[in-house]
Amino acid sequence: MNCEKIALLKQRGITSPAADAATDNTQNLKDNPHPRAKALRDIYFRTLSSVDTEFPYWYTRKWDELRDDVTFVRRAEALKCAFSHLTPNIFPGEKLVMQKTAYYRGSFPMPWLSESFFLANADELTTRPDSGSDSAGKLSHFGGGGGNVTESGGNIVSIAGKFGIRAEQTPVLIALAKAWEGRSVEALGHKYEMQIPDYQTKENIMKSVICMFDSGYTIPQGREVVNYYYPLQFGLDGIRNIALEQRDKVAGEAGGDGITGMDRLYYYDAVRIIIEGLQNWIHNYERHVRDLASRTSDAQQREEYTDIADCLAWVAHHQPRTFREAMQLTYTMHIAMLNEDAASGMSPGRLGQILWPWFEQDMAAGRLNEEEALELLELYRVKLTCVDCFASTGVVGGVLSGNTFNNVVLGGEKKDGTPAANRLEELILEAGIRCQTTQPTLTVLYDEKLPESFLLKAIECTKTGAGYPAWVNNQVGIHFLLNQYAAEGMDLAEARAIAIGGCLETSPGAFLPLTLNGKQYDIPGGAGQTAATGVHFLANPKILELVLTNGLDRRTGTQVYPPHNLPLDSFAQVWEQFTRYYALTCDVVAKANNIQMDIWRKNNMSVMNSFLKPDCLRDGKHIGQMGYRYNATYNIESCGTITAINSLVAINKLVFDEKRFTLDEMTDALLNNFGYETAEASGNYSMAEQRPTAACERYKDIHTACLNAPKFGNNDPYADEMLKTYETWFCSMARQYESLYGKKMYACQISVSTHGPQGACTLASADGRLAGTTYSDGSMSAYPGSDLNGPYALFSSATVWDHSQSQNSQMNLKLHPTSVRGAAGSRKLLDLTRSYLRKGGFHIQYNIVDSGILRDAQQHPENYRELMVRVAGFTQYWCEIGKPIQDEVIARTEYEEM
Repeated sequence: MNCEKIALLKQRGITSPAADAATDNTQNLKDNPHPRAKALRDIYFRTLSSVDTEFPYWYTRKWDELRDDVTFVRRAEALKCAFSHLTPNIFPGEKLVMQKTAYYRGSFPMPWLSESFFLANADELTTRPDSGSDSAGKLSHFGGGGGNVTESGGNIVSIAGKFGIRAEQTPVLIALAKAWEGRSVEALGHKYEMQIPDYQTKENIMKSVICMFDSGYTIPQGREVVNYYYPLQFGLDGIRNIALEQRDKVAGEAGGDGITGMDRLYYYDAVRIIIEGLQNWIHNYERHVRDLASRTSDAQQREEYTDIADCLAWVAHHQPRTFREAMQLTYTMHIAMLNEDAASGMSPGRLGQILWPWFEQDMAAGRLNEEEALELLELYRVKLTCVDCFASTGVVGGVLSGNTFNNVVLGGEKKDGTPAANRLEELILEAGIRCQTTQPTLTVLYDEKLPESFLLKAIECTKTGAGYPAWVNNQVGIHFLLNQYAAEGMDLAEARAIAIGGCLETSPGAFLPLTLNGKQYDIPGGAGQTAATGVHFLANPKILELVLTNGLDRRTGTQVYPPHNLPLDSFAQVWEQFTRYYALTCDVVAKANNIQMDIWRKNNMSVMNSFLKPDCLRDGKHIGQMGYRYNATYNIESCGTITAINSLVAINKLVFDEKRFTLDEMTDALLNNFGYETAEASGNYSMAEQRPTAACERYKDIHTACLNAPKFGNNDPYADEMLKTYETWFCSMARQYESLYGKKMYACQISVSTHGPQGACTLASADGRLAGTTYSDGSMSAYPGSDLNGPYALFSSATVWDHSQSQNSQMNLKLHPTSVRGAAGSRKLLDLTRSYLRKGGFHIQYNIVDSGILRDAQQHPENYRELMVRVAGFTQYWCEIGKPIQDEVIARTEYEEM
């Protein structure tokens, strides 16, 4: 075992595999994944994120050839051409094969969505003027280690501070971007969103990073749950045959629908076309691996290559026969969707339920044993970890931290309400323990019906310190789904198909009947559109800041909002103006997003996702025509909730209740950062290490009072009532806005990594936080160091409102490894988790880590390549996270007792 592994085990309270075997099941586990999974993971550790231009070249070429064809068919043909020309690449030791590009950790631009970012990174175009959406990128940071290509050097050009592209490919990238200039979703969306009367306000909001990014052309899909049912039940040939049969039935018929009825002909033809493209792609890999087999002298390797080729040859056409074939097909379809459109959080969903029929039957027939299944699950982890999302610095760094949020969900209930946990789900947890990688992240749908043994297995996984699984309240999620989707026919049985899209987005699903060898199973899968497109990450503390500055952003000098010119002589007036500015933000950004997404659905609609999700194949409607079963999936996302709540509390307490300071005095202190250097100047982004200036003494009293004002997380009614007031308003306010589909939007409360760059754009806040430091993470997490009464007091504060009124809420908790040591520690951790969820909390997740290790890793990242932490709704390698988020994770309250 290497020194790093020993150090990590030691800080997690583990001395050796045998030392505590009698008291802690964690110690009975093998130290490493299966040899081939370890070898492939090691390749990942040595690989950099790379840009390829093959897919966009062929897509653009075919698109332009078919400029006079129907748009949906034209898009399908362009995708078919691109898939058909992808260069196959097989790596030694693989059993699951295929990937986004020929590179092991490769991605590619989609200039048909957005071209300006790529042009702006070309040397000859570096003088292009900044747009509002560029602002977030300037405040976003990547870690300097791991696979990030943070700087150009030699023959490699860095793009977005993360991706590397060979210099000789740069002209191709620029040519492709230029080919789409003025006609991409971004360009057309921008053209028409400028017609919104308040468009300049929207631009000012983006420049001030009050809103993190536009979703219509950045990542329009994802944060949803995939549905693999149709290929698993019918095979690709079967889907193609369904499309051809339906095409023949509807050709020339409106079907009583004068709007979309005639479009069914083009829809079904597009499905046929994309299926052919996918089959070409799979067969290209099959031919490549057969060629490898013919050229190797190693008999064992030849047999492995032949097995891969036979598997691909079968799944290119038919329903899978074995567990391995089912895994290969689901993985292939997953990667295909990530190639079809820019997406993060394209979650596999409840994979242990989906693959159960093949696992059960293979095990019963003796075709499979658990170690073989475990190896495949470990290989699956490595393959998904290799997935990159190509986007701007502000999105990939400031939002995703380089992660792509492929969430595998465990537990919950079956369609009939019985507990869903099974042996395959336990093996998925085991794979997450043995082969620790960032993807797929894991989530447990906690339900009181789940077996204790399963829950303890999940706790065992949590205790390794990998940051997963997260724990989500199944019943709270079900209640949200029933509330949000009742108008579209959601009932209790269907709500039980719940899964988490992306890192933490409650997503609607459906059970569909799958038959394998004469036995029928109900398998769950996604049934809705992207569950997190809409208004992306509103900076709550920044909006409050602009209330105090009369709508003027002092950082940029931009008059973001119309001046309110109010005296703000009561807290009620402060609150009312905060809600006015907030509502104005939602209104203008939602309108702009609707226009962007309307251009997207008209010119860039999904073909693949639109034949995988119910009920598109049945009705002949694609995503843009609301062919999906559930379409009310757009949201309003917030960031920095608790920083804003604590600031409102301090203003109310110190200015209006106790009258210790005037609001002008408070505002002056905030504008002057309480006499401290900014985080940018100090290079530290948490409150742990900040440097005073000569002016510090002047603001000492007010800063001390702000720091000592009541804080959320301590079971203090003064602070908790503020949270309840805010949540009641926010969840109701979000539903006043409509998506482009005419469906009511809803509240989404997560931070991902946005609390870093949005904190960087925000002046000091009335809770005592200093300028440029990160916001509170998540939405129900206490601000670091401010929760003084233990986790149970935090739970009481966080559950003063009804979590089912929001799509989600998010709580991160950091525990010292000694607090969960041994079997007794496992029980304590499960009891802690249960306590919060039983009180009505929606979500909780843990970092089980010694902050001393994190500080050392920050100073010596080269010694900690495998170290992972839980950032927000996801795990990431420490060395690939930017310093602002690293500082925030280190500063989180670390509980040594529960």
